[in-house]
Amino acid sequence: MVPQEQKVRAALRRLGVAESDVDDLIQDAYCRLATLTSVDHIDRPGAYFMQIVKNAWRDSLRRARVVRLEDYTENATQIVEDEAIGVEAAVIAREQLKLVEALLVTLPERCRTIFTWKRMEGISQREIAQRLGVSEHIVENDVQRALRTIQRALRGADEDEQEERKIGDQRRKIG
Repeated sequence: MVPQEQKVRAALRRLGVAESDVDDLIQDAYCRLATLTSVDHIDRPGAYFMQIVKNAWRDSLRRARVVRLEDYTENATQIVEDEAIGVEAAVIAREQLKLVEALLVTLPERCRTIFTWKRMEGISQREIAQRLGVSEHIVENDVQRALRTIQRALRGADEDEQEERKIGDQRRKIG
C-alpha cells in the first residue's frame, strides 16, 4: 500500500468521483505499478502514484465521452424493427441510422471500404491490408479516422436533438 493512498482517495472524492470509481482507479494504479520492471526511477512514490491515478481518471473520462457506433447502428436497427416501441423512438432511430449511412458516403473511398469491412463485416485488419495492398497501420488509421468523423457527427446530432426536446418542452409548458 502506498502511504499517500488516503490522500489520493480524498482528492478523487473532492473531484466528485463516485466511491466505486475511486476504488477502481486505485486498483488500476496498483496494477500499473505492479507491471513496472523497476521502481528505481521513482523519486517521489506518492506523487508518482497520484499521477498514475490522475491519468487513469482522465482515460476513464475520455472513454465515457466516446460515442460507440454500435450503440447507434445496432440499437437503431432493433428499434426500427420493433413495432412495440413508440413512434418518436423509431423516428429518432431511423434518423440516426440514416446519418451514419450518409456519413459513410462522405468518407474517402479507401477509408469507407476499410471501415465497412472492419466494423460491419468483421474482416481482420491483416486481411484488409492484404486485400488492398496497404500496411496494417494504414488500415488502423483509416478505421480511426472514420470513427472520429462519425462520432463527431453523432455527438452533434445528439446535442441538436436535446435542444429540440428542450424547445418542445418549453412550448408545451407555454401552450
